[in-house]
This record gives sequence, structure tokens and C-alpha cells, in this order.
Amino acid sequence: MLLRVRVALPDRPGSLAQVTKALGTAGADITQVTVLDRGAGTAIDDITVFCPESTPRQLLVKSLESVEDVRVEGVWPTRETAGTYPELEILKYITTAGDRALTTLVDSLPVLFSADWAATASERGAVYASWRAPQGLIVPVPAPPRPAALTLEGGVHAIHAPLPPLALTLLLARSEGPAFHRIEVHRLTRILEIFLSLPATEHGVARQLRRQR
Repeated sequence: MLLRVRVALPDRPGSLAQVTKALGTAGADITQVTVLDRGAGTAIDDITVFCPESTPRQLLVKSLESVEDVRVEGVWPTRETAGTYPELEILKYITTAGDRALTTLVDSLPVLFSADWAATASERGAVYASWRAPQGLIVPVPAPPRPAALTLEGGVHAIHAPLPPLALTLLLARSEGPAFHRIEVHRLTRILEIFLSLPATEHGVARQLRRQR
């Protein structure tokens, strides 16, 4: 199984080597390391690891916390293949998706961000949601002026983003793992900017909404 591990560690030579050794001791095979933040002597890293199904997540946490000054912020499943650039493939497909541009984006975002589900809504309610979205989903109102991380009822972490040209809002959520980092919020912002700039996006979504009325 693929897991994403977020750790805070001292920003000094040798710290990452200690973390990777601890993960290896626990039976995890590291496939990717992403530095999310550095400052005030601390680094925040997202580490993608492959583990046998029989490996308890708590074993990874215990091994990492045995390293001095290392804090585990979350361990959660991921479907994003390490070492690839899936958002480029998704955006390429969306350019030819026509009326399915919005649904393609919504279905793809949970994979891109190691999240559980995504959904879009208008003033009338939910427009489209990915398959793991909860029934009777209520998107928070009002929409923020720009994409922002928040925590929903029940401790579900989310990014809430406006889609002004479409008169829609988007919600991306995960029930496991830590809150969305500002780097993740920025990444989603850039993806949405490109999506909304595509010539066919607005017309395709408008046709889709008309069919749903």
C-alpha cells in the first residue's frame, strides 16, 4: 500500500537520513520526498512510502518518533504515483473533455492531493461530487475570496475554493492525515487557474448545468 507521511524535523544535515533510516527499519520503502516548508530551524516534509498491507501505520509512527526532535503530523493513504506529474496529464485530457471537463477535474483532484473526495456546488446545492463524497453534502457558505484551508464538522480537513466564472465553489476534503498545507492550497490554486483559463471550460460547464436543471 502507498502511504503519505508528513513529518516535522530539524532543518540540519543528517536529519532526513535519520528519518529515512527509521522508515526503513519499520519496513517502509521510500518512493518520494517533498519539502513543504523550511524555516525557524524546522522542515516539513511529505514522504511517500510503500509498505506491505500487514505493516501497521502505528509502527511507522513509533519508529519515526524514536528519532530525536521529529514530530509525525500524519500518516494517510495516497493514490498518487510518485515521480510523475499527474496534474499535467489531467489538464491535457480536460482540454478535449468537452462537457465532461468539470466532472473530470472533480474526479481527479482526490488522487492528485491524496484526499478522499471533491465536490462542486452552486447556490442551489451540490452540482457534482466524486464517488466517496458523503450523501447530503452541504458546502460551506459564503465561499472564500480565494482557495483556503479549513476544518469541517467532524474534523474533516478541506480546501474551499471559489470558481467565479462558473458561479460555483469547490470543496476538496480528506478525513485522514493533517490539515492541508499552504503549499497544497497554492498547488490547487494554480490548477484551478489553468482550468478556468481553458477556452472550452466555461461553455462546457454551462451546457452540463443546463442538462441538470
